[in-house]
Amino acid sequence: MLFNFSFYSSLLLIFFVHGLVYAALLLRKGIRNESRSDKWLSLFLLLCSLFIAPWMLGFAGWYDNQPYRDFLFYMPMQHLYFMGPVIFFYVQSLLNPSFRFGKKEWLYLLPGILYLLYSLIMFVTDKLILKRYYFLADEMDRDFDYWYQASGLISMLFYFFIGLRYYSLYKKLMVQVVSYADTILFRWVKNFLLAFLLMQLLHISFEIFSKIFPWLNGYSGSWWFFFCFAVIFYYIAITGYSNSIETKVPFKLNLLTYKPSLLLQHSTAEADENNFIEEAEVIEVEHVQTEKKEDSILLAQWKPKIEALLKNEKAYEDAELSLTQVAKQLKTNPSVISKVINQGFQLNFNDFVNHYRIEAVKEKLTEGEQKTQTLLGIAYDCGFNSKATFNRAFKKATGASPKEWTEKKLSATVKQT
Repeated sequence: MLFNFSFYSSLLLIFFVHGLVYAALLLRKGIRNESRSDKWLSLFLLLCSLFIAPWMLGFAGWYDNQPYRDFLFYMPMQHLYFMGPVIFFYVQSLLNPSFRFGKKEWLYLLPGILYLLYSLIMFVTDKLILKRYYFLADEMDRDFDYWYQASGLISMLFYFFIGLRYYSLYKKLMVQVVSYADTILFRWVKNFLLAFLLMQLLHISFEIFSKIFPWLNGYSGSWWFFFCFAVIFYYIAITGYSNSIETKVPFKLNLLTYKPSLLLQHSTAEADENNFIEEAEVIEVEHVQTEKKEDSILLAQWKPKIEALLKNEKAYEDAELSLTQVAKQLKTNPSVISKVINQGFQLNFNDFVNHYRIEAVKEKLTEGEQKTQTLLGIAYDCGFNSKATFNRAFKKATGASPKEWTEKKLSATVKQT
């Protein structure tokens, strides 16, 4: 097989091969663990590897020799219409166990499928019917037509924004429905989306700078864009492989509203529309209003019950306490509990439960329990499930770290005696 090794072709070859290796590893991991998110990320890395292939193979001599030239001409390598939907499916599968690829999702892939059909028509017409270049009369690779590159860029930016929107609504929902939101906010998703955005901004920047600096307009100049693109997708490959953890809180979202719906069944079983409870509105605390008479009645009825469950029955000690669990114990629906906590206590569910956990930790520290067990052990006993979450919550509530607060408390006690 023809491959002229040079500075340009060899560097991209390294990223190309590693991209394929990580794609295979993620696919294997996805099949073994039945992880949909790993499979989608595997497909994304495959598309990224194919994206840089024309520049790698071009510098390897393929555009200058047959039959390699025709292979690059008629085999679509840059699947721009697929990359956007795939990153959106990846984000959904990572954050939402109720996400399934169904008939509706095929519509997202329709532009990419049509482009594949267009490529097939070109091949059949030129190679099998006319047996001469017709669609490729100018002998230019159709993957780099301006209309395709521009529309592909718009498509990817569109899916970046709806992916970011999905993640934003997910974060708003999680702090309202679980008491361990910090551990499932998946900062990796934000980093992944930002890396994907950087890919698109690089594309735009190179287009602009190529007008200013003529040397960027050539084949060698454009290579630097593909090199930078390869570095970014290599980062995604390495970090994504080590961060492929999925949440277990199912929900559905309407991207046009702020009203996600929560699933009562916390499992990865096949989602059924009948499993969705009524919409649990994500209430912005700073805009809360309690002037309605029915709201006042609701708060008066449910605030004491919620307080009793948390304070007297110590429900906060359950590290995986959720809004639906509280609602079940109090025999009401989650939207009522969410509304009472947001309006009555001016807190989201996550901060509300953590308030009781922090108070329990402070009480144990005051009683000197840190002398018989570690601070982290005390935090776990009070319902926290990670050191980082405990430290953040404690500092947010007290303005000091657990160690600083304990020392300050001991110092004040000594002064009093």
